[in-house]
Amino acid sequence: MRDHMDTTVRNIGASCTTDDAFLGGRLQILQPAKGLRAGIDPVFLAAATHAKSGERILEAGVGVAVASLCLATRVPDLGITGVELQSELCELATENVQRNGLARSIHILEGDIAASAKSWCEAGLLPESFDHVIANPPYYDSRKTRRALDPVKECAHVCNDGSLEQWVRFMVRLARPKARITLIHKADALPQLLNLLQNRIGDIEIHPLFPAEDSPASRIIVSGTKGSRGPLNICPGIVLHQPDGGYTAQAQRILRDAKAY
Repeated sequence: MRDHMDTTVRNIGASCTTDDAFLGGRLQILQPAKGLRAGIDPVFLAAATHAKSGERILEAGVGVAVASLCLATRVPDLGITGVELQSELCELATENVQRNGLARSIHILEGDIAASAKSWCEAGLLPESFDHVIANPPYYDSRKTRRALDPVKECAHVCNDGSLEQWVRFMVRLARPKARITLIHKADALPQLLNLLQNRIGDIEIHPLFPAEDSPASRIIVSGTKGSRGPLNICPGIVLHQPDGGYTAQAQRILRDAKAY
């Protein structure tokens, strides 16, 4: 899923990046011109995160920080920590935070979610210390996907055996009791996600995203409360595109107007 963005291509050192407008121009985001590129998925992830001023947010796999920046734009006075494995993306995320004037709200950490809990404690990420934990994890199974020529893209988009479980474990460990955990993923990953989240979170809400009115869902947003035993609810979804290909009014409220889901 890709938003229509105003884009300027620029060269920074040896790498080529684009300078893209999100939220109707409220945010300017540097990202690689090729390989991993943020579209509308992180914008919807942020819109589905119902944070309040003063709360602490962790984004696992922050990438170039689109979701964190969208969330900080909508909700003031948040304490957001973004964790990212790849140095190149960490550098771009840090620059994006600074150039959008949100350095007081967002801090970027380089590290691997598969690292030990002790390592993360030493980095300042203590267990059960966040009110919301959010993620847009890799979508594609390494066993079913051709290797990408771009290693940054492959690392961000391809999920190795068992790695989705590592993402869930990391997110649950860092979430406070009763914290909200929110992920966006491909629709066909729903059975695996629910299996991994079973007995870890409850009061689960599933929000489908439909490319068009007559199309099956292509993405799902799954959100739940740590430690809850509340029931699962399938919520009304959002149709993204009109017949002419433009975004629907409901999608525009999120993509252009920075409204919550």
